[in-house]
Amino acid sequence: MPKYQLSALVVALAASSSNAFLTPKPTPWHASPLRIADAEVTTSLFMSSSSTTTTTASTPRPKRTLRDRSRQEAISLLRDIVQAAYDAGPRAAPSRTLQAYIAISRTLQDFIPRPGQKAEEFSAPVVLRKLFERLGATYVKLGQFVASSPSLFPKEYVLEFQKCLDSTEPIEWNIIQSIIEKELGPIGDNFSFIDRTPLASASIAQVHVAKLRTGEEVVIKVQKPQIDDLLKADLNFIYIASRVLEFLQPDFERTSLSAVAGDVKSSMLEELDFEKEANNIEEFRQFLREQELGELVTAPRVYEEMTTKKVLTMERLRGVSMVDAESIRSITNDPESLIVTALNTWTSSVMNMPWFHADVHSGNLLVLEDGRVGFIDFGMVGRVGEKTFKAVSELSSSMAMNDYEGMAEAMCNMGATDEDVDVKKFGRDIEQVMVDMSKVSPDVAAVGVGNDGTVQAAISFDEEEVTNMLLKVVAVTEDNGLKLPREFGLLVKQSLYFDRYLKILAPGLDVASDSRMISLGSGTEAKEVEVIV
Repeated sequence: MPKYQLSALVVALAASSSNAFLTPKPTPWHASPLRIADAEVTTSLFMSSSSTTTTTASTPRPKRTLRDRSRQEAISLLRDIVQAAYDAGPRAAPSRTLQAYIAISRTLQDFIPRPGQKAEEFSAPVVLRKLFERLGATYVKLGQFVASSPSLFPKEYVLEFQKCLDSTEPIEWNIIQSIIEKELGPIGDNFSFIDRTPLASASIAQVHVAKLRTGEEVVIKVQKPQIDDLLKADLNFIYIASRVLEFLQPDFERTSLSAVAGDVKSSMLEELDFEKEANNIEEFRQFLREQELGELVTAPRVYEEMTTKKVLTMERLRGVSMVDAESIRSITNDPESLIVTALNTWTSSVMNMPWFHADVHSGNLLVLEDGRVGFIDFGMVGRVGEKTFKAVSELSSSMAMNDYEGMAEAMCNMGATDEDVDVKKFGRDIEQVMVDMSKVSPDVAAVGVGNDGTVQAAISFDEEEVTNMLLKVVAVTEDNGLKLPREFGLLVKQSLYFDRYLKILAPGLDVASDSRMISLGSGTEAKEVEVIV
């Protein structure tokens, strides 16, 4: 069995559980020491366990209709509508209506024939993706939600929304300057230089490189103007629409539509508070100090006196992406140890902190010029409860033994179903998907020529191929009457990233027997914590 299949399977299942992300309130914590020497041998990124549980069938409940709605339920809906209107403010609806009209008009023009110009072929997924991009921040993030939620949306929409990237036109410098000065005071009081050209511009914030008067190089993350009003208006509309839909069609409550909309609303609004992200960074730096990992791993220092809810000032970490194998080999002659350190650090944070970094894509996990691993962007963090933690262990244990029926039972233990599941058939279906997954491999492509004339190569993955694998797993779980919990995906989604890094930087590493690897649960008990979804 290919040694990386567990990560691929677990993350494939993650895609069927569509997570929202939420920044938790700062929580006091005390990490226990990291003891790699005493750690159990891991079969993958997760611990093994010999305990399993059995599933029980539940009796399907009768469908409800609008006539079954009570007076209390109607009052609750009206209360939510009034509260949403109040939160959005009196100017939000007219302003957003005009923006929506413009976005819809421009999108339709792409598909209307004009003299001398051929119209695009009409496709509902393409139309919706373009419309979401033109509607701005809220809908760009919703598009990313669609792309990561194949259990909720049709295949053609999932594939199309893979193209919905969180990259926007930069805001003019004079506007950014006014925000910085409103939050921090005159620029000259704190900074000797700020690059007017942004380093990055996303839907919610814009990032600029700067230098403090004391000489340190920093980056300034600046929240875009009026983005909070925009998000409140859009998210309240989406939430109320889902509540009304569920009220009119009570059977839709089985899909937890309004619950998902409420989670997305809460998580996106929480991302607007940069002080919470600053607290996350400082807690992670404290964790690294307690684990005595400071010489190997770091996170940017936050300058608290220059940080507010709308402006975050932090140390600039110079490094390269974790998938840039050529550049990494110019920094270290042992990239394998480097990725082991990164993976062990993340795994230990899951066990020892009240939250963990929930967005370790290659842009947020760097190899610094001094050879250390750098974790950045702590806007999205999450927690996982005991049930999911234990279920992952059962899945890992079964996979190590090529026990596909055991894997099916583990997934049943962590999922929800209104009908009997044929575990033997489910196991056979999983085995077929595993065979297909083993065929997914990275591609090597020439990307340029270096100063010395050498060809620079990069290793990448066909995202559409990976997405199709995820969709196959979704089809298997749904065909067998199973829905996996949303919180499961938040933890295991990160394993896909690390699985990629392992294939790129340590293709010969046997994670099942390497004594350097630690696993979730080694030396500690899984504890019940609030699940952030």
